[in-house]
Amino acid sequence: MTASSKAGTMSPRLLEVIERAKRDPKHRFLSLAHLLDVDALRRAYGRLRAGAAAGVDGVTKDQYGEELDRNLTELHERLRSGRYRHQPLRRVHIPKAPGQTRPIGVSTTEDKVVQEALRELLEVIYEPVFSDDSYGFRPGRSAHQALRALDRWPTSVSWILEADIQSYFDSIDRKMLLEMLRERVSDTSLLRLVGKCLHVGILDGEKYSEPEQGAAQGSVLSPLLGNVYLHHVLDEWFERDVRPRLGGQAFLVRYADDLVIGFEREEDARRVMAVLSRRFSRYALSLHPEKTRVLPFGRPGSGQSSGKGPATFDFLGFTHYWSRTQGGSWRKSLRTRVARLRRAIASIAEYCRSHRHDSVKEQHAALVQRVRGHFNYFGVNGNLASLRRLLQATLRLWWKWLGRRGQRKPMRWDVFNRLLQQYPLPQPMVYVPLWNR
Repeated sequence: MTASSKAGTMSPRLLEVIERAKRDPKHRFLSLAHLLDVDALRRAYGRLRAGAAAGVDGVTKDQYGEELDRNLTELHERLRSGRYRHQPLRRVHIPKAPGQTRPIGVSTTEDKVVQEALRELLEVIYEPVFSDDSYGFRPGRSAHQALRALDRWPTSVSWILEADIQSYFDSIDRKMLLEMLRERVSDTSLLRLVGKCLHVGILDGEKYSEPEQGAAQGSVLSPLLGNVYLHHVLDEWFERDVRPRLGGQAFLVRYADDLVIGFEREEDARRVMAVLSRRFSRYALSLHPEKTRVLPFGRPGSGQSSGKGPATFDFLGFTHYWSRTQGGSWRKSLRTRVARLRRAIASIAEYCRSHRHDSVKEQHAALVQRVRGHFNYFGVNGNLASLRRLLQATLRLWWKWLGRRGQRKPMRWDVFNRLLQQYPLPQPMVYVPLWNR
């Protein structure tokens, strides 16, 4: 059973695949495509997010569902006969940082159904073999669990290898990925279907292209395929070939394509950094030369009563550093990355500016959603100062743009404070306790 697919709703045949995958992690599955039946497609449709953006055909989930039985029956027949063709992705650009965007591929609703059904099937096959060091886009695992894993590293870890893979999903070698899948799946029909989901065109405005490499970000299937790729390229290799050759302990934590490795010894860290680049290049991946580095991160000495720790590093939106407790001891701590905090504030500023003429009730609901969403992720132990900065910036921005709705003078603060009593915003607190100290 997975977090995304309850065993009670699965077919008996899929449950048999789950049990076989758990019993024999090296088993190759010969016949799987028949499991993509109408019931599997129906489950996949039910898991699609309501209100998600439509693809190139403009058909939303609700519209597709108006004649769901007929649509799924026809889709199943095309899958069974090999006549199914994946439509081009509609590319949209999501703001990432000031002046930067992230390209996302939006599939049609029907293609999302196929991808989700494939994801369900491949997930139950690969979950038993995926590494415990991998946390991204896996059932029952989260970014907060990856952060807890870092905190559990022993204090003997004194060196950090911080690695950044450049344009990871756009760089995946599709032929190599399919070869990796063949180690676990020998059903040629299913592999052809995966290939159809990979080899798709992209419509960016009026420009059409057909990339030869990569797995489109935004695809329902891409996160799982990305995990399969790095499972072979990094996770297995690190456990099988790297750890046994090191002079001290080493620990890997990976969330999708974000990863850090902790070492006891500096020489081990630098040896792995040198070989990691060569390892990745064999699989068409490259490390960012400026964002990949080895840095000291050992606990400061007990005699150090002031100053900062040796260095900081960034992982999963947080800056990791050493801080002093009230009792004078040193502990590992987290704060929101400056860039992430600035991005969140810039997003709120743009919302307040562009929606200043909406009703106060509508603005309040939208701001509550944004602030609470930020707090639900970044509201961890020791990060209250960063949460306060976001809340204070939100209050200033809301006050500023409410005062520019046509009146001659800015809104007085006492008026704004009375408004906040009726429309309060979420308050900084620990929303996700990562540890008890």
